[in-house]
Amino acid sequence: MLPFSTMSILKPKLFIATLIFVFSAAQLVFSAEPQALKCEYLLRPIGVDNPHPRLSWQMSDGRDGAMQKAYRIVVGTDSVQLINKAGIIWDSGKKSSTIALVTYDGATLKPFTKYYWQLELWDKDSKPLKKSISSFETGMMGMQNWRGTWISDRNDINIMPAPYFRKVFKPAKVIKSARAYVAAAGLYELYLNGKKVGNHRLDPMYTRFDRRNLYVTYDVTTDLRQGDNAVGVLLGNGWYNHQSLAVWNFDKAPWRARPTFCLDLRITYTDGTVETVKTGADWKTSLSPIISNSIYTAEQYDARLEQKGWNTINFDDSKWREVTLRATPSKNIVSQLMHPIRNAEEISVKKLRKFADTSYVFDLGRNIAGVSRLKVKGEKGTVIRLRHAERLYPDGHTDLSNIDVYHRPKDKSDPFQTDIFILGGDGEEEFMPLFNYKGFQYVEVTSSSPISLNEKSLVGFFMHSDVPAVGKISSSNELIDKLWWATNNSYLSNLYGFPTDCPQREKNGWTGDGHFAIETGLYNFDGITVYEKWMADHRDEQQPNGVLPDIIPTGGWGYGTANGTDWTSTIAIIPWNIYMFYGDSKLLSDNYQSIKSYVNYVEGTSKGYLTTFGRGDWVPVKSTSDLEYTSSVYFYVDADILAKAAKLFGNQNDYLQYSALAAKIRNAINEKFFDSKTGIYGKGVQTELSMALQWNIVPEASRQLVANNLAARVKADGMHINVGVLGAKAVLNALSDNGHSDVAYKLASQDTYPGWGWWIKNGATTLHENWDMQATRDISDNHMMFGEIGGWFFKGIGGIKVDEKQPGFKNILLTPHFVEGLDHFEASHEGPYGLILSSWKRAPKGIKYNVIVPANSTASVQIPVTTDAEVFLDGKKVANNLNIKSGKYLFEIRYLKN
Repeated sequence: MLPFSTMSILKPKLFIATLIFVFSAAQLVFSAEPQALKCEYLLRPIGVDNPHPRLSWQMSDGRDGAMQKAYRIVVGTDSVQLINKAGIIWDSGKKSSTIALVTYDGATLKPFTKYYWQLELWDKDSKPLKKSISSFETGMMGMQNWRGTWISDRNDINIMPAPYFRKVFKPAKVIKSARAYVAAAGLYELYLNGKKVGNHRLDPMYTRFDRRNLYVTYDVTTDLRQGDNAVGVLLGNGWYNHQSLAVWNFDKAPWRARPTFCLDLRITYTDGTVETVKTGADWKTSLSPIISNSIYTAEQYDARLEQKGWNTINFDDSKWREVTLRATPSKNIVSQLMHPIRNAEEISVKKLRKFADTSYVFDLGRNIAGVSRLKVKGEKGTVIRLRHAERLYPDGHTDLSNIDVYHRPKDKSDPFQTDIFILGGDGEEEFMPLFNYKGFQYVEVTSSSPISLNEKSLVGFFMHSDVPAVGKISSSNELIDKLWWATNNSYLSNLYGFPTDCPQREKNGWTGDGHFAIETGLYNFDGITVYEKWMADHRDEQQPNGVLPDIIPTGGWGYGTANGTDWTSTIAIIPWNIYMFYGDSKLLSDNYQSIKSYVNYVEGTSKGYLTTFGRGDWVPVKSTSDLEYTSSVYFYVDADILAKAAKLFGNQNDYLQYSALAAKIRNAINEKFFDSKTGIYGKGVQTELSMALQWNIVPEASRQLVANNLAARVKADGMHINVGVLGAKAVLNALSDNGHSDVAYKLASQDTYPGWGWWIKNGATTLHENWDMQATRDISDNHMMFGEIGGWFFKGIGGIKVDEKQPGFKNILLTPHFVEGLDHFEASHEGPYGLILSSWKRAPKGIKYNVIVPANSTASVQIPVTTDAEVFLDGKKVANNLNIKSGKYLFEIRYLKN
C-alpha cells in the first residue's frame, strides 16, 4: 500500500481506485473455494484402473470456523457439458456432509476415457462456493483390452547386454491425442522420435513378477508427428533378471527370465476413430551399448557400440534381428498409479581431490541414493570406472567395506557399486546409468588413460519415489533441524516404489524397517500411493497359511523362522496408519483378510497366547530384551488392529473374537513379564518398559509408575539411548506421552554416544544402521530402521497427533510440549484438510503458541501448564484443555511468578 503522504496528493479518481484495489485485495484473502482436487491421491491422473476411484479435495477458506456444510459431485465426459448439466454419468446430489473423500458411485467407467468431475461446496453459512473442475482418465481397466503381444529378443538370462527394440509407423489421419501404455517385466526406457518419453526412472516398480505386473501410462500427444514416427524401447534387467550374485538369491527367483515388455500406443484421431500401434512380430531388436546392467551392483556402457539414431525414423535397421513372442509373466497386469521415481534433486560436487590424471575422488558433501553423471573427453577405448562409496579410507580413496559384504561375485566382471564407461572417443561424452541406483557420497573415478576432470565434470542425482513433501519442522536447536533433515534423507533414499532398508548393501523391502518408519514417512511425505502398492506386494507374497517373508517383494528368501510379528506386522500396522493419517479405510479393507489370516497363524503357533515368532530388538546398544515378550507385544498389536478393523467394517463376530484374543494376549504378557508392585517389565531395560507403554500393554492404573521407571532407567543410562530397533520406535513416545517430554527431548538431542545426535555431530547427513560408528558389522550409513524420531518431532514436541475417533486429521489433537532446552519449535503438516501448524516460542514472561487449524476440521488443544501459569486466548483467560474450530489462534501462556 502506498504511504499516506503520497496518497494525499493523488487525484481523487486515482485515490478512489487505490482504495477499491486495497478493498478487493482484502476480499481475496477471504475468498473461499475448493482446492487440491485429486483422484486416487493424484492430480489429474491418467491410467486409472479402479472402477470406483476415490475423489478428494480441500476447502480453501481462511475465515474462522470455516466448515463445509455440503458437497455435490457431478461426473461426465465433457467439461463444457458439465457446466450445462448435460452428458452426466454420475450426480451425487447435494449431500449434507463435511467429508472430503468420496468414492465414485456412478455408471460403469469405460476404458481409455477422460472424465471430468465438478465439485461444488457449501460453506459454513450454507452458501455455495465457486465450482471447481478436475479430471481423471481411465486406463486399460482389464487385461482383455490389451492389443499388443509381449516381446523380447532371442537371448537367454545369461546374455549381458541390454536389448534395443524399434518400430516405424505412420498415423493414418490427423492426431487428436495419443497415449502409450507400457508393461514390462524388468525395466525400460521409452523413446519416440529419438527423445525419451517422460521423466520417470526405473519404471515399472518392482513386484512379484509372476503374480502381478505394472503398466505405466504416458500422454504422448506432443511426441508424435504427422507422417512417419519411430518408437524405441530399451530394456533393463531390474529385479526380473538378476544376474548379480548375493546372499539373497535374487538370481534364483522363480520368475527369472530375459526382460520382456508389451506396448499399446493408442492414437485417437480428430474424426473419433482409434488406431493402436502395438508390439508384435513386426518389431526388430538389437543389443545396445549397455553391456551389463544390475539393479544391485552397477551398469557398464561401451560407447564404441553406440548405434546413433537407433530410435529415429531414418535409422537403418536391416542388420537387426526379429523379436520373439512371449507369454505374459502373470495374469494380473494393473496400472502403476503412484508417484514415480525421478531424479528429484541435482547435487553439485563440494570437493574434488586429484591423485593423478587417472585418479579422482569427488565428494558430494552428503550421502544420497541415486546415480552420478559424468561428462568427459578422452581417447577411444579408455576404460573409466566410477566407484560409489559412503566412506573413504584414511588415504582418501573410496572404502566399500561397510556395504559390499553380501555381494558374492563369481569373478571381477561385476564390481560392486562401480559403473564402467568405455569411451567412444567422439568429443565430450556423457554417462549416467539408466537401470541402477546406488547409495553414496563419494565417487572415485579412475581411468585406463589420462583424462582431465574438474568439479563440474560430475554431478549426483538424488533419486527416489517423488512423493510430495507435506511436513516441516524448525527449532532453536540446529542439531534437531539437521537430524530431521537427515531422517528425511534416509527415508527418501529408501523409497523406490517400496520402502527399503538401505540403498546400497541390500536394497531389500525389509518389513520391519518399513513399519518402524511409517509415521515419520506420513508426517513428512504424501506416501499413500507407495504404501498401497507395497501392501499389494504383501498380499501377493503371503502364503496360504498366513505367513509373510521378512523382505517384500522377494525372490524366495525370507520365509524362515524369524520372519515374525515384530517385522511382518506391516500387514496390519501400515494400513492402520494410512487410515489414521488419511481417514481412508480402503487399504485396511483390502488387507483385512490377509491380517486375519496372519493373526490366525500366529495364534495357532503360540503357546498360552505368547509367541517367540520374531527377530527381536535388532542392533541394540548393549541391552537385550526377551524375544517372547517383544514378539508377543506385536502379536497383541496385530490382534488389536484386526479387532478395530472388524468393528469399523461391521463384522461383529470378528470384532468379538479378536478383541477377546487381544485381551488374552495382553493379559498373558502382563502375567508373565510384569511386576505390578515394582512397575517393571522383564529386566526393566528401556525397550521392555517403553514397548509396554507405546503399545498399551500396561494396565491403566500402573501407567504412570511404568513411565516413571522408564524415565529413571534413561537417567541411569546416563541420559542416553540403550535400545535396538523396537525400543527406538517406542522410547521417545513412551516418555513424552506420559509426563516425561523433557527426558525424551534430552534423549533425542543427545550429541554424545550413543544417540541419533552423535551421528549428526560426526558429520552424518543420513541415519546410520548402528549406534556405534566404529562397529564392524551392520554398518550401513544410510538406514531407516531407527527413523521413528522424524515422526516423534511432530508428536512429541509439536504435539500434532491423529485422533483415532476422527482420523485423517478431521479432528486434530494438539498437545505441544514446551521442553527445556528449546526456545522455539515449529511443526507443520499438510493433512487431508489442509495445513496444520503448531508453533511455540518462549517470551520474557511465558510462551506464545500459534496454531492453524485448516478449514473443515477441528482441534482438541491440551496445553501443558503448571500451577504457576495461566493460558490466554485473545487476551481472555481460557482453560488449558479446549476444543477449537478452524482458524488461526495465538495462545499465551503467562507465568504468575514475578
